[in-house]
Amino acid sequence: MTLARTQAILTELIFEHSFRIRFKAEATSSQPATVETSGGAPDPDPSAEGSEDTQSVETENTSTSAKGKGKMSPTTPPSEAEADTKKKDNLIGKLNTMVSVDLDNVFGAKDFLMVLVQAPVELVLAMVFLYRVLGWSSLVGFASIILLMPVPGLLAKRLQTIQVKKLERTDARVESVTETIGVIRMIKLFGWERKMSDTLKEKREDELAWVWKEKTTNLFNDIINSSIPTVTMVVTYATYTLIMKQSLNASKVFSTMAVFDILRSIMHRISWQVVTSLKGKVSLERIGDYLTKTELLDDFYSKEESQILVTPEHSHENVIGFNNAMFSWSRDIENGTETPSSRVFRLRIEGELTFKKGRVNLIIGPTGSGKTSILMALLGEMHFIPTSADSWYNLPRDGGVAYAAQESWVQNETIRDNILFGSPYDEERYQKVIHQCALKQDIELFEAGDMTEVGEKGLTLSGGQKARVTLARAVYSSADVILLDDVLAALDVHTAKWIAENCLQGDLIRGRTVLLVTHNVALASPIADHIISVSIDGHAHEVGSDISKALEDPLLAKEVEQELDEVKVEEEVVDTVKKEDTVKQDGKLILAEEIIEGRLKWSSVMLFLKGLGGDRPFFFMFAWMLGLTLMHTGSTISLWFLGYWGSQYDTHSPEEVEVPFYLMVYCLILGSAIATYAVANATYIYGSLRASRTINALLVDSVLGATLRWLDETPAARIITRCTQDIATIDGSLAMDFSYVVELFVYMLVKLTGPVILTPIFLLPGLLIAVLGMYLGTLYLKAQMSVKREMSNARSPVLSHFGAAVAGMVSIRAYGAQQTFKQESLKRIDRYLRISRTSYNLNRWIGIRMDLLGASFTTSLATYLLIRKTLNAANIGFSLNMSLEFCSVILYIVRCYNDFEVEANSLERIQSYLDIEHEPKSTPEGKPPAAWPKTGELKVESLSARYSETGPKVLHEVSFEVRSGERIGIVGRTGSGKSSLTLSLLRLIITEGIVYYDGLATNKINLEDLRSSITIIPQVPELLSGSLRRNLDPFDQHDDATLNGALRAAGLFSLQTDSDDARLTLDSGIATGGTNLSVGQRQIIALARAIVRSSKLLILDEATSAIDHKTDSIIQSSLRNELGSDVTILTIAHRLQTIMDADKIMVLDSGKIAEYGSPQSLLQKRGGHFKSLVDESGDKKTLYTMAERKASGSS
Repeated sequence: MTLARTQAILTELIFEHSFRIRFKAEATSSQPATVETSGGAPDPDPSAEGSEDTQSVETENTSTSAKGKGKMSPTTPPSEAEADTKKKDNLIGKLNTMVSVDLDNVFGAKDFLMVLVQAPVELVLAMVFLYRVLGWSSLVGFASIILLMPVPGLLAKRLQTIQVKKLERTDARVESVTETIGVIRMIKLFGWERKMSDTLKEKREDELAWVWKEKTTNLFNDIINSSIPTVTMVVTYATYTLIMKQSLNASKVFSTMAVFDILRSIMHRISWQVVTSLKGKVSLERIGDYLTKTELLDDFYSKEESQILVTPEHSHENVIGFNNAMFSWSRDIENGTETPSSRVFRLRIEGELTFKKGRVNLIIGPTGSGKTSILMALLGEMHFIPTSADSWYNLPRDGGVAYAAQESWVQNETIRDNILFGSPYDEERYQKVIHQCALKQDIELFEAGDMTEVGEKGLTLSGGQKARVTLARAVYSSADVILLDDVLAALDVHTAKWIAENCLQGDLIRGRTVLLVTHNVALASPIADHIISVSIDGHAHEVGSDISKALEDPLLAKEVEQELDEVKVEEEVVDTVKKEDTVKQDGKLILAEEIIEGRLKWSSVMLFLKGLGGDRPFFFMFAWMLGLTLMHTGSTISLWFLGYWGSQYDTHSPEEVEVPFYLMVYCLILGSAIATYAVANATYIYGSLRASRTINALLVDSVLGATLRWLDETPAARIITRCTQDIATIDGSLAMDFSYVVELFVYMLVKLTGPVILTPIFLLPGLLIAVLGMYLGTLYLKAQMSVKREMSNARSPVLSHFGAAVAGMVSIRAYGAQQTFKQESLKRIDRYLRISRTSYNLNRWIGIRMDLLGASFTTSLATYLLIRKTLNAANIGFSLNMSLEFCSVILYIVRCYNDFEVEANSLERIQSYLDIEHEPKSTPEGKPPAAWPKTGELKVESLSARYSETGPKVLHEVSFEVRSGERIGIVGRTGSGKSSLTLSLLRLIITEGIVYYDGLATNKINLEDLRSSITIIPQVPELLSGSLRRNLDPFDQHDDATLNGALRAAGLFSLQTDSDDARLTLDSGIATGGTNLSVGQRQIIALARAIVRSSKLLILDEATSAIDHKTDSIIQSSLRNELGSDVTILTIAHRLQTIMDADKIMVLDSGKIAEYGSPQSLLQKRGGHFKSLVDESGDKKTLYTMAERKASGSS
């Protein structure tokens, strides 16, 4: 009970500490940090409202950190950065490792007191007994122990070093796995499955190299520790017979042999316990470093550690604002040696800057200027650097604070629970919020209404729907202060206008203080009572209520001018047709984790056996077991020979016994047994590493090859658990338990065979004790297997909750909801604790009964042999010794088999992920010609699609043709099938019909070849951690000139100048998920990555929805001029002006093509869908002009 409670306390301690950490959106830094810091979680950008089929789900994590700072510290040259990179940890990966691996290591070392207390006491008692029997020769034996003890000490030191290195490699692999699962949708879109699999396997090989070193060092350490008592025994017997000239008769041999066996057992336990204690020590130090060395928020440092008291003067306590303040994302102090491109972002406020209470305050500025940083600074997420004696900042929290992040964060709960966020349910208020946040019609699309589960990371919702749920949460709360981070970016203009008019000016907002960060200056400025402007260099200042003052910033003025000149956005019309396959009728989307029942399945055991032996598993098992048999037979013969040697003193005087001969033969037998043991175990270690490598590769390939539907239904936390906790079990305890079971089985047979030859009566009680032991073991297994399976499945929700809480940590802290999440964490941990306690109780149950059974059997056999006296002293001693060992083996083999079957639950869980639904594998017949594709010609014939075998069709008999080099704009209502069409072209969902790409039917082409020849920019830009270069070219296939050209074409350089202190370069560091970049910067990088791929078919799925109008215009110009004339572009449009110069427009409605033709021809179609969209837009004249210009240019 105490152990289970301690594990629960440590788990909660790790979780609660995350509430105190500063989430800095960690990227690779050029300078070694003075404190160890934590990276942010992957996070998505909001996608465009009205653009996505609700079944086209998203799989990226939500954000924890502000993206508004827009600049980051790039890496230094490799010589400096490489060493520092190893010090940086992905926080979620680190939490997973600590909770799943490190805690297990700590509790594996729970018996360390045995080494410090029990072992020394037993050694002293053994020495006293041996001294009374063998005299001072025992002191010589113990002197040999003292002389040999430094050897295990040196090995223990080496083991600790190896363990540290191995855990570093494990962390690196877990981080890569976590990141890969986070961006797996992007990996499938780009056809990177094989390449990412190779990358993960390289990480795995690096880890396994250290696992090999650890296991071989453990083997050597075990041999040394087992040999020390043998050497002690040989030295003692040699001294006693050769020097002291005493008789070593059978009574002395077998009485002292038992003591030497105890010594061997003690040394073996010390060997094992030292290893586990060192693992526990290393893991405990890692947990300690996490608790003591991670950078905390300023509020959690003492006044002495802080540079200044951040609380404002009494007269400013109710003021929201700053005075002479500067903020950074880290407490690390610059040393003055940084180059301009390596300096970190700073938010600067000179003088006093305050916000109007009870009013709408607008925060505007160019892309990447640091608008979000103002909100983060007020929330205390950034480090406060005072610039004068009167520096202060303040955000009153007495009346509550609500926060809506731009990267919308939702929990895996129902829509209603996400909006309530722990607040009491008020029907009238709730319905008002639903209405004002334009969610009423969206909720009607779901059969379960607002009781629909949004899924992990909100995968059942479109980007705009998630943004409005996040906004609704803030509006529903009773907070006096509401911080809104560009919530309008994910919405089309119709919805954005509705929000501005009915929500931001509605009765639920009236009288509350709103701080609104936005790019949509034209829409938001009329409702703003106060405006704050942030320049590109991070300086913030007040401009009052006159927007013209803010436009003195030339960059911002250009953005606003462009915005006013352009057509706004297409008018959103929500499709009233209900989706049948998006969610189930009860609102559940995530599949409950299956709990396997019954005993261990043979298929799971064969998975491990095939891994051990490769193509010849049974030959491997035979060879290994033969080695173990020879070793234990040698050990048994050595014991019999020792008795035979002792019996010579019964018939000969000590002088007549040839001690050197017997001593040499005895040492030879023992040496051969030890050598055989070393070879057999080295063979098994090699096989176990092969199994670890093979099973991990199968699991990785299975997950990467899974269908999109399976990935949507399976929480990332479960997949990560399989790839971390279950793989760690196979590397460690499973392989060890299996070797114990096999070795003890062989040992039991040998120990049974030897005595039966001398004492046949021993066979019956031996079999009886075996049967009783197996019976008890079976009872124990039935209970323990179910409990262990429940324990495994109870752990995933803990990890999932960790990940979700870390992803939304900024929002949680802003709302002050830490206690609620702590309670939920405790609830999940308590469930795991209850199951864990039951497991410990079952272990005690079997232990007591096994010990009682063994003691009864040994006593009965000894009584029988002493009463009958049919054997001489040597054979009686031999039989009793064998009986003791046989009895203990029966008990241990039951325990070890129980442990193996329990640990084999990991094999079952992995096997279940190998048997999932997969996409078709590549075949030689599916390999297209090397020069394919030469053009971007596309021909679609009767294309239908659905998301699951039983689900409704989302596309119906779609047919169209696109000539090479044409630009096609795709528009339609929410749920019309726009995103479904792009997924169908890439065969990511179930399709019928034929798609011809450059003359080849895509259903005949390998998926990897198809997807690698088409580039899609999805609504959610997903980035990898590392350098900007790695994100553009993750597999090092292009030179820097090509990469810089792509960045220029994508419009990145238009947002920064050479004088920028923190401009982005190819060496700039990117945090996991791109959390240290603004949303616009992330989308620009995603576009640049697409340009690098040089595909003949480029699909833009709302790719510029969150980019300001100036940047969007630059990107559109680049796409027209930078790409080859044979590159076909399909653009799902958010802004009509984006596609008005397209060659053709495709209008989708309910999964069918409603219209398809040139913009000019569609505008001339009376009552047409496209014409109605243009006529209802904000600037009909401009759109008609663009269409006419396109028509005249084409003619």
